[in-house]
Amino acid sequence: MTATKKKEAAAKTENNDLHEEGNIDKIRDILFGVQVRDFEERFLKLEKHFDKEIEKTQAKTEKRINSLEESLKKELGALTEKLYVEQDSRSDAIKGVTEELKIAASNLDQEISKINEKNAKSESDLRKNIAEQSKSLTADIQKRERKILGSLEKESEELQDSKADREALAKMFAEMAQRLLGEPKETKSK
Repeated sequence: MTATKKKEAAAKTENNDLHEEGNIDKIRDILFGVQVRDFEERFLKLEKHFDKEIEKTQAKTEKRINSLEESLKKELGALTEKLYVEQDSRSDAIKGVTEELKIAASNLDQEISKINEKNAKSESDLRKNIAEQSKSLTADIQKRERKILGSLEKESEELQDSKADREALAKMFAEMAQRLLGEPKETKSK
């Protein structure tokens, strides 16, 4: 078979198939046509009914969504307002606490300054007292030293005077002893 013959045979087969299908459709239309049309009408009615129900449901849903949106906007607005009020009150409270802390810090600085001044004055007074006591003790020590030195000099002089008297006494006793012994007096040259 040639290619053209094959094409012609295929075209005839297709025509026969189409013709047979057309015939089958006609047979079906005759046998089931009324019922099919009935079903189609019912499907159209159901489709219209579903479309209406869907539209109603969409409308209800839209209303509910809009109502929820309105409600949420109101709630959000109220919460935002409360948040701003709370933020303002906290901000005021923080400012108050900050001011109190500044005042407390200032008072503490003043107290520390007063204590430092008192400590400096006390230290200065203590140093003056120590210096005065040191001078007083130094003067007292010098006075006692002079007194002791004076006493020592006096004692030293008395000792020397006593020593001289002993020599004189010794000479005198020696002279007496010689006289008692009857020895002539010898003059000693010194």
